Amino acid sequence: MTFLVTGGAGFVGSNLAIRLKSRYPKERVIAFDNLKRRGSELSLSRLKQNSVEFVHGDVRSISDLNQFGEVSTILDCAAEPSVQAGLDGATQYLVDTNLLGTINLLELAKKYRSRFVLLSSSRIYPFKVINNLKYKETETRYEMADPIIGKNGISEEFPLTGERSLYGATKLGSELLLTEYASMFSFEYVINRCGVIAGPWQMGKVDQGFLVLWVAKHIFGGNLNYTGFGGRGKQTRDLMHIDDLADLIVTQLDSGLSNDLYNVGGGYERLVSLLEVTKMVEEVTGRSINIGSIPETHPNDCIYYNTNNSKVTNRFGWKPKRTVIELITDVKDWIVNNQNLLKPVLS
Repeated sequence: MTFLVTGGAGFVGSNLAIRLKSRYPKERVIAFDNLKRRGSELSLSRLKQNSVEFVHGDVRSISDLNQFGEVSTILDCAAEPSVQAGLDGATQYLVDTNLLGTINLLELAKKYRSRFVLLSSSRIYPFKVINNLKYKETETRYEMADPIIGKNGISEEFPLTGERSLYGATKLGSELLLTEYASMFSFEYVINRCGVIAGPWQMGKVDQGFLVLWVAKHIFGGNLNYTGFGGRGKQTRDLMHIDDLADLIVTQLDSGLSNDLYNVGGGYERLVSLLEVTKMVEEVTGRSINIGSIPETHPNDCIYYNTNNSKVTNRFGWKPKRTVIELITDVKDWIVNNQNLLKPVLS
């Protein structure tokens, strides 16, 4: 078999490619990436050490994708991942990468009847609908007060009508096209709508990868801000370790793709606010830094998100295993052990 992992030098793609090679050592695993995101080049030595083949190319180019011969499985991890992308007017790269890139991959899957794993996003759910739910404010976070959702979180049945950001729209468009292609051309697929994923080898920024950024700033020094919703750091997310996602992908491939979609995240046990993350990071690193306050909320931002994993658990028996403290500790150890390499990117 040949596994093609697009975005294969990025955070999610590189970790998944390495896990696939570990799980299927006799198979060809290709990590395909345009290396646009700063820091992605640091994954090349890891990929080589783990016998993953790296190919430089761009999902926007169908000719770049037609060089591998028959591809048995495609993992679509290539994306401009920031929910704030396009707000500066630079929408073309976002749409072309996230949507046209998926279309090009679907043409490849059509040709070879390849199995297709789409890494989608919880951002397909409209942010205004989420923000208009009922919440209660505690000392450290916002908690869900809507009795229908409660601690179970947001399920696949959550309404889809409303604005979701250009990023979210490209992901939802990719989902719809995948289901049509798979039905028309008879190949297997699965869609994983992921919440916040974090872990080693994520080059965190303010708008994407905040947990890694939080840990890095505490290690290297610098300032951070609680931005939006009054600037108090009470907006809340569930966090998922990249290794938990890798566990799920391997399980799905081993058991057979289900031609269905699933919400995938840390769940209520891994639900934290920025304020709570700060305390955890201080405990793990033994350091504290100045954190300012910017009350104004970015467009498209959500006050709260918690994944309902019931469907994916029932189908695949999967549940996240790593705690938030374990996640922060893994990120801290990775940064400390690679300070010279990472400081130019993360500081």
